[in-house]
Amino acid sequence: VFYSGGMSSFFAAKRVKEKHGNENLKLLFTDTKYEDEDLYRFLREGAEYLGGDLVWIEEGRDPWEVFKDVRFLGNSRIDPCSRVLKRDLAKKWVHENYPDPSTAILYLGMNWDEGHRLERSQRFWAPYQVESPLMEKPWLERRLMMSELDHLGIFPPRLYEMGFPHNNCGGFCIKAGQAHFRLLLRELPEKYAEVEQKEEEMRQLLDKDVSILKDRRGGTTKPLTLKEFRNRETKDCDLFEWGGCGCFGDFE
Repeated sequence: VFYSGGMSSFFAAKRVKEKHGNENLKLLFTDTKYEDEDLYRFLREGAEYLGGDLVWIEEGRDPWEVFKDVRFLGNSRIDPCSRVLKRDLAKKWVHENYPDPSTAILYLGMNWDEGHRLERSQRFWAPYQVESPLMEKPWLERRLMMSELDHLGIFPPRLYEMGFPHNNCGGFCIKAGQAHFRLLLRELPEKYAEVEQKEEEMRQLLDKDVSILKDRRGGTTKPLTLKEFRNRETKDCDLFEWGGCGCFGDFE
């Protein structure tokens, strides 16, 4: 199971355990070195409940170090951080530990409305068999996941309590949109300031007018830095542009 530290991957692993037991259950966590501290707490508590083997691997760099080394600031379409720190690392581990694809099934925590992402993942991982248990009934919404975790005595990751759509990279994601960064500024201003500084460092390094966000007002698209976004009125943003973290399901 690609065990990311989010609720969906936990419940995907839970369904695998209920169907197959946990004797051969591997929970593969790829650490970006940029996670919220509470993710690690949830990761360990969830693994203890599941009883599987928690496999913890890391490339060593964080997303910003990857951006600097490849000399490219990721965006909503291209995510070198996910490729280097998640997909390539996980693929290397799977190939080394299961050289025969028939000896392993790979499980993803994609939900019932993400069939298009599963199809891309299946092409990426072929010839390995790839499944997503949460696409099978009964379907789980977030509120049901939260309720079930409460029943199990496992406190949900704090980022969900704050309203974040995922529990990766400490509330940051290079694919996030204006609504997401508005929430980050409100709930974790110190993290927002850090990301704002990192973005500016990339702009200086590349000597280009690049940014994570885009300003689409007036029918044109132009860069929108996090500094500019912070100085706007908070209501002056696209409240529906959340973007999305899809490290194991979105490919450049």
